[in-house]
Amino acid sequence: VQLQASGGGLVQAGGSLRLSCAVSGSISRLNVMGWHRQAAGKQRGPVARIDSTGLTNYDDSVKGRFTISRDSAKNTMYLHMNGLKPEDTAVYYCEVRDIGRTQVYWGQGTQVTVSS
Repeated sequence: VQLQASGGGLVQAGGSLRLSCAVSGSISRLNVMGWHRQAAGKQRGPVARIDSTGLTNYDDSVKGRFTISRDSAKNTMYLHMNGLKPEDTAVYYCEVRDIGRTQVYWGQGTQVTVSS
């Protein structure tokens, strides 16, 4: 299983970006997909997740600004980021937790930089 993250870039504060994470390979129907981020000098932390039923969960810092979604037919997950702030600057990683096979997979990360 491989995850390919894309969509990062440089944006001004208040702007928007959409991150994508394409999953190749076979994963169980029972899974949780999520986004994490790691700012310079800080630990990686969760941003949002969505399970195979569509149930979502967000970190308080992004609630109301970010939206996670998935397209099962395309095996792709998205993170729509609106109202970006400089503190959202980080490398964003996508993750898939294959509950059925007790495996965790990570993408390579995509840089998001928000200028003030």
